[in-house]
Amino acid sequence: MASIIHFNISAEDVLRAKNFYEKLFGWKIEKFPKGPKEYYLIETLAKTGEKGVGGGIAKGQKTEQQITHFIEVDSIDEAIAKVKELGGEIVDSKSVIANRGFLARCKDTEGNIFGLMEMVN
Repeated sequence: MASIIHFNISAEDVLRAKNFYEKLFGWKIEKFPKGPKEYYLIETLAKTGEKGVGGGIAKGQKTEQQITHFIEVDSIDEAIAKVKELGGEIVDSKSVIANRGFLARCKDTEGNIFGLMEMVN
């Protein structure tokens, strides 16, 4: 079963968003050393104390400012084809995550944006 493995928060002011979420939820948010200029990794914990779903905050580059959830799939190419087959749209085509895998952003039949992520070892 596919599950959410990552989320991205788009922000007009990345440091303001970082401060907001750190204070609101107690998330650990640190600058990603090898990524884009304004990209911060988010570490969350479940109520049990176990590591939760990780995320990131980045400067918004799209017209829509929103939180995007990324769902892990075995094959991004097959998932993209299935999105189209089921009436969804591809918002951002397949792109490479350096040394990690691939991602794409899609729109479901109701207009919701979500991401697909294929991780490689």
